[in-house]
Amino acid sequence: MLAKKIINELKILATEERKRTNEWFFKTEKGSYGYGDIFIGVTVPDIRKISKKFSSIISLSETKKLIQSPIHEVRLCALIILVNQYKNDNPDEIFDFYIQNISYINNWDLVDTSAPYITGDYFYRNTKKRNMMFEFSKSESLWIRRISIISTFYFIRNNEFSETLEIAKTLINDEQDLIHKAVGWMLREVYKRDEGLVKTFLRSNYDQLPRVMLRYTIEKMDKVERIQYLKGSF
Repeated sequence: MLAKKIINELKILATEERKRTNEWFFKTEKGSYGYGDIFIGVTVPDIRKISKKFSSIISLSETKKLIQSPIHEVRLCALIILVNQYKNDNPDEIFDFYIQNISYINNWDLVDTSAPYITGDYFYRNTKKRNMMFEFSKSESLWIRRISIISTFYFIRNNEFSETLEIAKTLINDEQDLIHKAVGWMLREVYKRDEGLVKTFLRSNYDQLPRVMLRYTIEKMDKVERIQYLKGSF
C-alpha cells in the first residue's frame, strides 16, 4: 500500500500552476518529445522529500507500481527512491530492476536523475556489463541513447574518459537535439578535467559536429578560443 500512499502525498503537494509550468517545460504539446506525458504539478524538492521519507521502507514490488505510473512526478519519485536504495542495498537487484523498467524512464530529467548513479556506477564497477552501455547508444529509443551517454558521467567523475568519447563518436550524427545537448554536456565535463583530449576530439570530428553539441562542449573555454572553435579556425 506504500505506492498508493506516496502517490496521495504527491497529489496533496501538487498545484495547478506548477502543472502548467511542467507541461510547458517538458514539451508536452503534440509533436514534441514529451507529448502524452502526464504531470500533476509537484516540485522536485518536494518529490525528493517524499522519496527520502520512503526509500528505506518501500519494496521493489511497490516501487514497480510507481515507476510504471503514467504520472511523470510519480516515476521521478520512484527513480530517486531507486538511487537512494542503490547506495545502501543490493546494487545488482536495483540495476536489474532499472533495466527491466527502462521503457518507463522516458524523459530527460528521469534519465539525468538516475543514470549516472545507477547504470553509470554499475557499468563502471562491472566491466563485463559495459558492452550494454555501448549497445544502448545504438538503440532506437531516444531515452535509452541518452542513458548511454549520461551513464558515462560516473566514469568522468573517476577520470576515465574513453567511454564518453567512444559513445560521443557513435552519437555524433544523432538526429535528436536532446542527444546533442547530452553529448555536449558530457564532453564539457571531460574538458574540465582534460582540455587537450576534448580539443583533439573536436578538431578530429569538427565537420560532423552538430552546432548545439559544439556550443555545449565549448562553454568553459575563454571567449577568444570559443570563437575560434565556432568558426573552425583553430
